[in-house]
Amino acid sequence: MMELSFQVLMAGVLAGAAPLILATMGETLTEKAGVINLSLDGTILLSAMTAFVVAYESHSLILAFLAAGLVGVMVAAVVAGAGIYLGQSQVAVGFVLTLMCRDLAYFLGNPYSRLQGPQVGLTPLPFLKDIPGLGPVLFQQSWITYASVALIAATWAFIYRTRWGLELRAVGEHPHAAYARGINARRVQLTYALVGGFLVGLAGAAFSLCTKPGWGRPQGAEGMGWIALAIVIFGGWEPVKVALGTYLFALLQILGISLQGVLPSVPTQVFQVAPFPLMIFTLVFMHLSQRPGAERWAAGRPWLLRLMRLLRGTAPRALGQPYRQE
Repeated sequence: MMELSFQVLMAGVLAGAAPLILATMGETLTEKAGVINLSLDGTILLSAMTAFVVAYESHSLILAFLAAGLVGVMVAAVVAGAGIYLGQSQVAVGFVLTLMCRDLAYFLGNPYSRLQGPQVGLTPLPFLKDIPGLGPVLFQQSWITYASVALIAATWAFIYRTRWGLELRAVGEHPHAAYARGINARRVQLTYALVGGFLVGLAGAAFSLCTKPGWGRPQGAEGMGWIALAIVIFGGWEPVKVALGTYLFALLQILGISLQGVLPSVPTQVFQVAPFPLMIFTLVFMHLSQRPGAERWAAGRPWLLRLMRLLRGTAPRALGQPYRQE
């Protein structure tokens, strides 16, 4: 029974984290190029609403995901265009967009609130699903979960094992030097802002069509964009660490739900919000670990020193800074 419970828990973590994996991998690519997109929360809600409406009207999940991805691209294009070509604050533009997209999603999606629509079902993989132990956890999931796991490996390989990934990192660190080497820094930044926006749009569709099916107010994806931004920082802008942070957050959410039955005297709201302050605490710990005297203070605690080095990450140097091509 314990083994079965563990399998169910791990399967739930993989499935629950899948939309956030899409969003965090997209934002990792965007920020690696030096562009910060703060519109994630609004983009996820607007694309979630768009995906549900398109799926409801057309009965096509493929069209729904494509429409949601297009919404993500359009919002990211506004952030990138204003920041890269007009020299405006990416933070300010992204923050305004997340508020506008959220309200727009609830306004336009109001007629479709609480309706029953198409959903993405499970796609067990033949033969693999019968592997003892791993089968029920890894190979009895939806195709969105499979795609999210593959995306982690693909993002890491692209960033660190391809020429395009090297150009991406060069632009994010020093766009002027990259331009001097013949790289069109603006085009690179725009490209990965749009790619990241597309993945964020797919994340919204994954929420409303799979992980938290349906549309209404409040929608279960509200606040996930801010969590995705925090997890990218938590992971030090490295895809594997970002993915681990995403799975940790999903685990905390599922444990919070499970503990409601174990501790009925504790208000359910405590378990619902618990993952959020834990993530904030982790980010504060990461910030403190980068202070000059942090390693000296932790020198006598090997476990703490290893943890600090594991969580340490450095943001791309040109992140959020307007680049003016000479």
